Amino acid sequence: MKVLTFDTSSKALSLAILEDKQVLAETTINIKKNHSITLMPAIDFLMASLDWTPTDLDRIVVAQGPGSYTGLRIAVATAKTLAHTLNIELVGMSSLLALVPRQQEGLAVPIMDARRNNVYAGFYENAKPVMSEAHLSFAEVLEQVKDAEQVTFVGEVGAFVEQIQEQLPQASYQETLPNAANLALWAWDKEADSLHDFVPNYLKRVEAEENWLKNHTESGESYIKRL
Repeated sequence: MKVLTFDTSSKALSLAILEDKQVLAETTINIKKNHSITLMPAIDFLMASLDWTPTDLDRIVVAQGPGSYTGLRIAVATAKTLAHTLNIELVGMSSLLALVPRQQEGLAVPIMDARRNNVYAGFYENAKPVMSEAHLSFAEVLEQVKDAEQVTFVGEVGAFVEQIQEQLPQASYQETLPNAANLALWAWDKEADSLHDFVPNYLKRVEAEENWLKNHTESGESYIKRL
């Protein structure tokens, strides 16, 4: 099976091409660039480097969320368009799982900085979720894992190192970037998703929608319809 996989859920762009679980080409761009501009040229470059054409592909694997609202919309729209046009499988995976190293032991807690000391957090052992992913304060995350025998925070940990050291000194932490190749390997045996029903997994409403709903809780009016 030939797979194209990508993640644009954060500042970094991660992209890879695999065949039968072997990584043939991959790239990560970790600078602040507009993914809508860089994603397709990066795909074209990797495909050309292998002398492949889009019709060679059997599956698209994409980071479905959580993460940047704009980044997720770009990734999902691109993935759905490619899968529909090429009539191939589409599989969505968690952006948080893309931050977990393949050989990670114990409880892995991938986090993405959601500002104001909040994070998107996942809780995984052997790539299997042990708790639901959620948008939480980092204090809530620490409370959730305080009794774990072995816990490692991965992902965007830089802003939270001091809190980890003070409140959970036995924990490990490692700054990691999204790894699209790992995402494809995690998804290898997963059934394809429905193209029609495939949408980003934001985990949290955009701030404008939350503020609007606070002022319209009694009306029953839809935010989407109102817009």
